[in-house]
Amino acid sequence: MDGIDLALLRTDGDLLADRLDAGFVPYPEDVRAQLRAVLGKSADNAQGQVAAAAKTVTDLHIKACLDFLAKTHEKPDLIGFHGQTIFHDPANARTWQLGDGQALADALGIDVVYDFRKSDIAAGGQGAPLLPLYHRALIQKAGMQGPACILNLGGVGNITWVDGDTVIACDTGPANALIDDWMLAQTDLPMDADGATAVAGTPDMARINEWLAHPFFKLPPPKSLDRNAFAHCTVDGMRLADGAATLAAFTADSVLAALQLMPAMPQTLAVAGGGRHNRAIMARLNTALRTVTADTLGWPGDTMEAEGFAYLAQRSVLGQPLSLPSTTGCAAPTTGGKLVKASKII
Repeated sequence: MDGIDLALLRTDGDLLADRLDAGFVPYPEDVRAQLRAVLGKSADNAQGQVAAAAKTVTDLHIKACLDFLAKTHEKPDLIGFHGQTIFHDPANARTWQLGDGQALADALGIDVVYDFRKSDIAAGGQGAPLLPLYHRALIQKAGMQGPACILNLGGVGNITWVDGDTVIACDTGPANALIDDWMLAQTDLPMDADGATAVAGTPDMARINEWLAHPFFKLPPPKSLDRNAFAHCTVDGMRLADGAATLAAFTADSVLAALQLMPAMPQTLAVAGGGRHNRAIMARLNTALRTVTADTLGWPGDTMEAEGFAYLAQRSVLGQPLSLPSTTGCAAPTTGGKLVKASKII
């Protein structure tokens, strides 16, 4: 919920040909507060606060895209628009992302693919994670040999394990969400920048081991989570640094638990997303295996998800799979996304 990532990509939906540009537009704090207020609201509550938040998200994406494309002097053929997830309940086949794809298409004069998750859920999948096939393309383009993993640390952690044509994926557990919520509640800061608070603290291993006993961590992949699925894992009453250290260690240990469920440990774990800047998380991962940031491999660590949904948008219009039984649990390789045409060319 930190803002809008943008990426301009040339791709045929198979190969990643060229990265052309990328950008980021932060949400103002009042928008973050508006989004936090609707977390957990489902499609059954599509009026009032949720509808207002959806309009805010759409309007901000329109402005971000207009400004970004004016800067790049490019007009793409297609936009992939994921929107803002506020509710994800795969056990009951429901997921909810804010954002009006048709309004975006009409404002920009460019066709848009959005609503990426529902087709997978209709096919019996978890609806997440959705970027493993993009991760496979990254790994193949880099020529990485043997089992390799890409870990994305956003609000929730998710991992993609690739060995040749085999792709396995799952959510790992909470990532930045619990840490961000703790820092906001205690300091009014939206995050633990660079993990500076966490590295000054001592993790409470008794709490972490109790949390890791949750059945989710024993479930085989594929599996996915809502952002607030582990909101019960609190560090209330702890010192600020110790609380941050405990949540950072929990994030890292949940990733290591997920890796234990894979066919083999990866030779390389490449970490993307905001969590890669957290020194406490990265140090703990590094004690168990070779861990590198996505940036060291020449990948756009901050905008990989934006690039990934551009890639999936192209696959969607070609009817190619966006998910596999081994990445989301869908019954068969499944395409997805909803294509909306711009009402006029601008």
